[in-house]
Amino acid sequence: MNHPPSAADIGVIGGSGLYALLEGATEIEVSTPYGPPSDPITVAEVGGRRVAFLPRHGRDHRFPPHKIPYRANLWALRSIGVRQIVAPCAVGGLRPELGPGTFVVPDQLIDRTSGRAQTYYDSGAVHVSFADPYCPDGRRTVLAAAEQVGAVDGGTMVVVEGPRFSTRAESRWFTAIGGSIVNMTGHPEAALARELALCYTAIALVTDLDAGVEGDHGVTQEEVFRVFGENTARLRGILLDAVAALPATRSCPCAGVLDGIKLPITLP
Repeated sequence: MNHPPSAADIGVIGGSGLYALLEGATEIEVSTPYGPPSDPITVAEVGGRRVAFLPRHGRDHRFPPHKIPYRANLWALRSIGVRQIVAPCAVGGLRPELGPGTFVVPDQLIDRTSGRAQTYYDSGAVHVSFADPYCPDGRRTVLAAAEQVGAVDGGTMVVVEGPRFSTRAESRWFTAIGGSIVNMTGHPEAALARELALCYTAIALVTDLDAGVEGDHGVTQEEVFRVFGENTARLRGILLDAVAALPATRSCPCAGVLDGIKLPITLP
């Protein structure tokens, strides 16, 4: 299906339990050099802004975390005009105060994945700044939208390979090295967005306390999906408020991260 070059300028990549967001949306199928994205992209107007929604795992949750076509997803969104992304995700809490139902807007990331394609630049010298993995303007906007639910400002997301949950020892180690929350999809998604000069902001919903925090109770998939489902309406409201409030003109460092770098590929 053909699509206009700027079908949307804001993207939302939905996580587990959030397979639909926009009402009255138009569906767009996009091809990329990295294969098809997780699902066709849906586009609709929110608060006067054109917003694209892409379910990270696919609408039928067919892609486990380590099989998500991350490169195709980010490339597809950029190719239809998206330059700012808000990325909700389900996470485990690594600290007792970050219990189920807590919203966190992280400011740092630790990558503990392995074997995932995490760059578009397989030749040449392209080294992008990633010291601060999330867009500062996006974070401020999402925090303002999530003030109603008492969202936690900042925290380090530890991203594990999955699909298994962590052992108690791993969980305690993640806490000891400064982790606040643990997740399976935050990387390479954030890094790929940065390589495409996209603004990327995560908003995490804590669905459980991780194994090393909870004591005798281990994390279960049923628990994760249940808590996410109970909070979907609140998350949807935050996302819709946030995308409507994102700045129309980008003045953050994300936009110029590739300035002065000779790229071995042509970006869409």
